[in-house]
Amino acid sequence: MMMDWNGYLKDLLNTIGKLAELSPDTVRGYRTLSDAGKKTNHLDEKTRQLIALAVAVTTRCDGCITVHTDAAITAGASKEEIAEALGVAVALNSGAALVYSARVLDAHAAKSSTVAVGV
Repeated sequence: MMMDWNGYLKDLLNTIGKLAELSPDTVRGYRTLSDAGKKTNHLDEKTRQLIALAVAVTTRCDGCITVHTDAAITAGASKEEIAEALGVAVALNSGAALVYSARVLDAHAAKSSTVAVGV
């Protein structure tokens, strides 16, 4: 079954609003971080949202996906631009797996030499 992303966005924002009532400084701190790039404006809004979508995928954040998909579309991102940003996320995740695979081989080499010395 496909997720109701529009309903989820509405529910999520409602619940975050309740959190803001309970802990306003937490949400205010998040907003400060989230809005920091807008102040320097070195990247345009569409680019920031495409990056946010790639990060949302790599961190597996459904809430981030729904919020930033909406924001990316509003900022004028096309389906093709979003797909390219997602391709970067896929490549980054596979790259991370490749790097950590090398770490496993390094750990194996270190353990093997320790075991050989202890024999």
